Amino acid sequence: MKITGKTSVYGIFGYPVKHSLSPLMQNAAFEEVGVDAVYVPFEVEPENLKEAVNGVRALGVKGLNVTVPHKERIIEHLDYLSEEAELLGAVNTVKNENGELTGYNTDAEGFLRSLVEEGVELEGKKALMFGAGGAGRAVGYALLKGGVSFLYVVNRNFQRAREVGELLGKRGNVLVFPLKESTVETLLKEVDMIVNTTSVGMKPDDPHLFDYSKIPEGVTVVDIIYNPPETPLLKAAKEKGCKAVNGLGMLVYQGAVAFEIWTGKKAPVETMREVLERELYGGTP
Repeated sequence: MKITGKTSVYGIFGYPVKHSLSPLMQNAAFEEVGVDAVYVPFEVEPENLKEAVNGVRALGVKGLNVTVPHKERIIEHLDYLSEEAELLGAVNTVKNENGELTGYNTDAEGFLRSLVEEGVELEGKKALMFGAGGAGRAVGYALLKGGVSFLYVVNRNFQRAREVGELLGKRGNVLVFPLKESTVETLLKEVDMIVNTTSVGMKPDDPHLFDYSKIPEGVTVVDIIYNPPETPLLKAAKEKGCKAVNGLGMLVYQGAVAFEIWTGKKAPVETMREVLERELYGGTP
């Protein structure tokens, strides 16, 4: 990488941010496409967010990704929002055009593109989604945008599920339920697709979301966790002969959409995926 006086600067705001894979992925993309740019991590403490955003304008940083804990709070410091960012109340990508900052949310589009790549059909399907956090909002929005006829949201904290239900209900048919084994068992008989947007499955000793032996044959099971590449949920799904999709595609495509917003160029998706697979799994999982 050759850095000159003409090199554009992009980065990511987060706290902590040292674990982020975005610098690896985006710098590989810039190099592959021949964009004279560098992408760096900025560890921004919550109390310094306003000053950091002002710094983006002052220094001419061309674009940002935004991760926890700033996705919601950064909105008040931006000039414009995309439709998705406004609806979801969260921003993960910022573009700087002559000092005017526009916030986007690429998680939903990234999730949708990852499903298209896997050949998953959403139109007219019924989906059961676990989780009502920020990822759940984006994934639920994407499922409805993609054409699911019904979205069932199950969450341990029922109040949060209701809030997400009210938000997503503007886009389609959404029903919310507390996380109970009997409820899940009933819903499993109705759906074509199961999606996990929670962190359950990241650790080997995590309790199961429900009795995985009750996964119906033939449904599609998606877990947005990408490390480990196969969670207990996905392992059980494969044993039932189901199509199983992990979260690596969503990670790649949300980054690819951000790259395209910043540069106006088609993202080198395969290069971005390969560099992540090498880092995460030591090769193709």
